[in-house]
Amino acid sequence: MNISAPRSRRICNDFSQLPFAPIGIMATPGGRDLAEKIDAQLVIQRKALAEIYPRFEDCPGFLRESYIIDCDMPRFGNGEGKAVINESIRGFELYFITDIGNSGVSYTRNGVEVSMSPDEHYQDVKRLISATRGLGYRNNVILPLLYESRQHKVSGRESLDCAMALQELVAMGAVNIMTIDAHNSHVQNAIPNCDFENLHANYQQIKTIVNTENKFKAGIDDLIVTSPDLGGMERCRYFAEQLQADLTVFYKLRDLSRIVDGKNPIIEHKFLGGNVEGKDALIVDDLIASGESMLDVAKNLKQMGTKRIFMACTFPLFTEGIERFDKAFEDGIFDRLYGTNATYNHPELLKKDWYVSVDVSRLIALYIDSFNRNESASRLLDNTLKIHAVLERKGVL
Repeated sequence: MNISAPRSRRICNDFSQLPFAPIGIMATPGGRDLAEKIDAQLVIQRKALAEIYPRFEDCPGFLRESYIIDCDMPRFGNGEGKAVINESIRGFELYFITDIGNSGVSYTRNGVEVSMSPDEHYQDVKRLISATRGLGYRNNVILPLLYESRQHKVSGRESLDCAMALQELVAMGAVNIMTIDAHNSHVQNAIPNCDFENLHANYQQIKTIVNTENKFKAGIDDLIVTSPDLGGMERCRYFAEQLQADLTVFYKLRDLSRIVDGKNPIIEHKFLGGNVEGKDALIVDDLIASGESMLDVAKNLKQMGTKRIFMACTFPLFTEGIERFDKAFEDGIFDRLYGTNATYNHPELLKKDWYVSVDVSRLIALYIDSFNRNESASRLLDNTLKIHAVLERKGVL
């Protein structure tokens, strides 16, 4: 296939297979904002494909103003809910989307306004699947933030929540489950007979960083990539390889004798690495919950003589608010934090000078389009060539 192509060809994935069935995007209340962004990108993608392959226009439902299926999810006064589909979905390939980390959605229970929990977002996905009654051709579940991803293994008498949830979705008819930067991708072992795609936002993050930061330099003499813990080493290794930087890590020394807020409290962060003085640092993690670990690592690196400190995470949850990051930024502990919109970004967070939101809606739209046409997702899973092109174009290596 010709690589040198007009812009209309370059913005799509160059795949030519015919679609399996018309696409129908079904979003829960927690996933509607993200679904609308994905839908807009999908409209652009399919118009571009139709220009290249005119025969696609003859496929039912290929070109539409929107691929979102109208549905409601009302709740009773005691908090119980239901799903109502307002149009026919017979013969559609369905994509169920939610953001289980969306704390910005609320409902009234017993006269009190309450924020939706991850459990309730997940339950809404099951309600939608149940309401379709098997009338769609294929059921696909998109959980950018994988439900219960941090409870992917057991210790002692704990529950194995992530595996149970995945198996439950498959039992309800899901043939494909897609997520982004799973906390541990080995959770797919729980559903060996179901397609499980773990996409990565590293290209989008690196591209945004090099386009935002002045005088950003990659390379072993100018940059280190740091993992806040040993569990994130594989994720950071990829960043370090692409940026040709030193890979360093902090070891979390925990108090295993007690549990606070569901985890063993951290006593100390120990640094494993070489001399970092005079270099920029990029701290990479999959999510920020309280943010305590990320800030402790940044403080340690600053004391060790690093210049600028950048942070990158896929899921900026900020479960304990953003005030401590405001204080750390004012104190010069870090320079910028890059999070994605794969989960809810609080409006106050988006106003901060120290925060940049990285859009992953196009990544998900490309995935939906390629899967719908039974094409390989390899180009979306391997970002190496795209990252190198961005780095060379910006001259940061």
